[in-house]
Amino acid sequence: MVLVESCTPPLARDYIKILQQCPKKTTYESARVCETSEALPLIDLRRLMGDDEGERAKSALEIVRASSEWGFFQVVNHGVSSKLLNRMRREQVELFNAPFSRKSTCGLLNNSYRWGTPTATSPDNFSWSEAFHVPLTKVSDPTCYGEFSSLREVLVEYAAAMQKVARMLAGVLTSNLGQSIEVFEEMIGCDESTCYLRLNRYPTCPLSAEIHGLVPHTDSDFLTILHQDQVGGLQLMKDNKWIAVKPNKDALIVNIGDLFQAWSNDVYKSVEHRVMANAKRERFSVAYFLCPSHHSLIGSCKQPSLYTNFTFADYRNKVQHDSKLHGRKLGLSRFRR
Repeated sequence: MVLVESCTPPLARDYIKILQQCPKKTTYESARVCETSEALPLIDLRRLMGDDEGERAKSALEIVRASSEWGFFQVVNHGVSSKLLNRMRREQVELFNAPFSRKSTCGLLNNSYRWGTPTATSPDNFSWSEAFHVPLTKVSDPTCYGEFSSLREVLVEYAAAMQKVARMLAGVLTSNLGQSIEVFEEMIGCDESTCYLRLNRYPTCPLSAEIHGLVPHTDSDFLTILHQDQVGGLQLMKDNKWIAVKPNKDALIVNIGDLFQAWSNDVYKSVEHRVMANAKRERFSVAYFLCPSHHSLIGSCKQPSLYTNFTFADYRNKVQHDSKLHGRKLGLSRFRR
């Protein structure tokens, strides 16, 4: 009999090892229970892109309000074709269905494959997932794809489409604070050469429904645009409660990152969110991260600033240091005055 190698990383092995090292831990930290399920604010971008000035202003106000009150919102009629999104999903599934040994050793997508949480110090720090975290500078490089050559064309088109949506939304948010998108981009250095795509797979988890697919965190960028499947599992913190996000097949999910919160002087909120593992169904998503150049100074749109001056490189270095030391990210609190 021929044994087919599993595509799933040895997540159970590593999780159980961590669990055995923390025998006195009370299973999970507080606020584990998801108290409600809600639909995020839903914004129709067709109005923002239309000719009616009044409708554009209303749509922009909805984006600003959601970014301030929720830190998350959904957009429909966003201009990214369902055909492209479906192609992306098919290519992504094929990529993740490759044997684990191949994904972890062959250097695919700029050697960007990650799984589990090597820095986890407790079960609460462990993510039951795998991902390719790809810099956009490598997306068009044919040497990154190996046998998955058809993925390249889709990723290039997908990245360009998400860049367009991200720039549109960033333009609304910066304009609300009195700055044009052109000046913002020049100051911060956000363009297609500094951003990332992250392809995620959350394998089925037979151990416990309480295991994180992705641990609670905030995003270390300006904006994140997420396309997810219909399995569910994404939750965000609002009013000190975990809220499950209802999947919407026609929508992209947008959330504010730490850098936009700092730059806006806390006008916009970078909200903690997580993904819960699923015992019966695997989950797929693709995230686009709007990031600045590493040496860009993340200032504030107005003074006095609530944060000390720091660069994106400073921020990333602190996140990596804290993850190794504490098993988790501390984030913006490191830079508060």
